[in-house]
Amino acid sequence: MKQITFNDIKLMAARFHAINRRELRYYSHRPLFLFTMLIAPLLCVVFFTTLMFKGLPTKIPAAIVDEDCTHISRLFCRILDSWEGTDVKYVFHTFREARKAVQEGKIYAFYYLPEGLTTDAESNKQPTISFYTNDTYYVPGNLMMRDMKTAGALAGLGLTRAVLRGHGTSDHDYWGYIQPIAIETHPLGNSYLNYSVYLSNTLVPGIFILLIMITTSYVIGIEWKYKRQKELYQMSGNSPALALAAKLLPQTVIYTLMFFFMDVWFYCYLDYPCKCGLPAMMLISVLTVLAAQGFSVFFFGLMAGEMRLAMCICCLWGIFSFSICGFTYPVPAMDMPLKLLSVWFPLRHYYLIYVNMALNGYSPSYVWWSIGALICFCFLPLLTMPRYRKAFLKFQYLK
Repeated sequence: MKQITFNDIKLMAARFHAINRRELRYYSHRPLFLFTMLIAPLLCVVFFTTLMFKGLPTKIPAAIVDEDCTHISRLFCRILDSWEGTDVKYVFHTFREARKAVQEGKIYAFYYLPEGLTTDAESNKQPTISFYTNDTYYVPGNLMMRDMKTAGALAGLGLTRAVLRGHGTSDHDYWGYIQPIAIETHPLGNSYLNYSVYLSNTLVPGIFILLIMITTSYVIGIEWKYKRQKELYQMSGNSPALALAAKLLPQTVIYTLMFFFMDVWFYCYLDYPCKCGLPAMMLISVLTVLAAQGFSVFFFGLMAGEMRLAMCICCLWGIFSFSICGFTYPVPAMDMPLKLLSVWFPLRHYYLIYVNMALNGYSPSYVWWSIGALICFCFLPLLTMPRYRKAFLKFQYLK
């Protein structure tokens, strides 16, 4: 085994620096890199956080179909309009008018109060009320469903209270009939039920990972496209590992800074919950950037010379990660093949680390598997180094 001397280390550092300068000079002549690595990530952070700045959509337009026109029906209207997320903009007198308003997009839901509601309620005939939500729009539809169910329950309790008072029940006693068991709700991790905390902390890192994977494949592939791969290989001293590491270092630094900006923006400026502390999330961000780059380098190594195919696979892999990482549909509820496939997505492991450490405040020992997986992604390119050596010398760009 050849012993590495100080002069060898000095020569490797000089080669590393030369490739870095070559790469930065190339970046300065290509505005595309400026947009992909700086402008696009910043726009993503600002766009998603300002889009959901209030946490949840408020004052969603709704309506009431009031065929009863009594004090009870007006009570329903007041209760529903009192919720922060609901704005009763219309009061219709026929079901047809309300359905037309939903189809035209003027409202997202409406209550239907049939004729004779008050009479049936006063005679203990258990009247029926209905509400309709437009679940074509998932978020407002679900929010309106929640508010309307609550409004219906409160209105029913109000009627019960009025009946009990009419029978002479005291204010102290009727609560035992209306609500025998008091329910307390304590949302953990996201106590303000801020929708942006739920979405932005996964969507924005997912977009960053997607950009990193695509950019990494493109940056490596242009060497073959412009037939400069042998020049890079000679500059590195015939070391594919040194060539790739030096070539990708500027990109690593830029994307790491973008992740740091995201962390500071989320956890310092917007005050999102982060129980593990900002330095811990920054370390996870560095590991995520390296894991995404390592995964992309591994993919490109398998398809050296076919830059467009490698970029397409990285793009599809990054987009598919939003569905399989588990923040929209739980991974334990997926079929076994999808469960096994989910471990191959860096976003899945970032999401688990974020939920357990930042939201729940657990120690890293609870997510050691995800941390180990990201570290393994960083070293995946080592498996393709022999193929890269062959690619630098023999493979040509495939149009």
